[in-house]
Amino acid sequence: MLVIEDVSKSYGQTPVLDGVNLAVPAGRIMGLIGSNGAGKTTLISIAAGLITADAGTVRVGEGRSASVDVASDRRRAAGLVGLAPQELGVYPMLSVRQNLVTFAELAGMGKRATRERVDAVVDALDLAPQLAQRADTLSGGQARRLHTAMALMHRPAVLFLDEPTVGADVAARGAILDVVKELAREGASVIYTTHYLGEVSDLGADVAILHGGSILLTGSVKEVVDAHAAPSVSVVTAGVPPSLPGWRPSPLEGGHTRWDAPVESRTANPTAVLADALSRLGAGTTLEAVDVTPASLESAFLAVTGQRLSAEEVPDVAHA
Repeated sequence: MLVIEDVSKSYGQTPVLDGVNLAVPAGRIMGLIGSNGAGKTTLISIAAGLITADAGTVRVGEGRSASVDVASDRRRAAGLVGLAPQELGVYPMLSVRQNLVTFAELAGMGKRATRERVDAVVDALDLAPQLAQRADTLSGGQARRLHTAMALMHRPAVLFLDEPTVGADVAARGAILDVVKELAREGASVIYTTHYLGEVSDLGADVAILHGGSILLTGSVKEVVDAHAAPSVSVVTAGVPPSLPGWRPSPLEGGHTRWDAPVESRTANPTAVLADALSRLGAGTTLEAVDVTPASLESAFLAVTGQRLSAEEVPDVAHA
């Protein structure tokens, strides 16, 4: 349903995407994960037809003969694609219903189909009580649900959701995940970016890791974790740097430093690695936090890219 082939994009002299290849079959959800600045939003913008790639092609629709080239036939492609970008795109002066009807009209939907679809979408995302309410009076979670609902109005064959639950409350997040899974069951292809890696598992999604302008790997969560994940061990210190040969330091705010255990120290007993590190902390070094994380998608991402998924504040002290 979605095929991205050899897509490259630079801004001036800065390359962002370098030969990206990705395919998402009908009825599947692809969790696209990468650090901030990895190019996820640029890739989605190209695939949705908002910006033009420097090279490569994006096609949407089933079968090469019946699929549509997004760059050369944007009008037809737009009828197949739904997009909910990270930044909210609701019309604040319009009611929830008016926002939904506006997007249905833009998609060329008739009045009866629009009424039926509004009812279905608001029920799925629990927006019925707010139908007559102006968008600028909604809570953050309600606005995020409306934002997603607008992208669903025309039942897109390919749906792009860029950090759809950022700022959403628990209820909004659950409603959004449920409607995404339902859309996939109906046969849509979904590209879903998130920093909340638990959502990828909750969605039953496949995983694509975008790093350095390329897709490094794809697979199911289980395949990625089994092949690449290991327990991770880290400590956060202040003051005199400790002697931790092979550990990777990462500066944090406030003069703190996170130290990540080297990949070669992966072990079934990560607490032994931590105990050895603690024994090496000398005078003048202040221990701020420790973290032992079991094998997970987060640790697989760290192993594959050498980076944590997102910049982190100094964590609370955890006990191994």
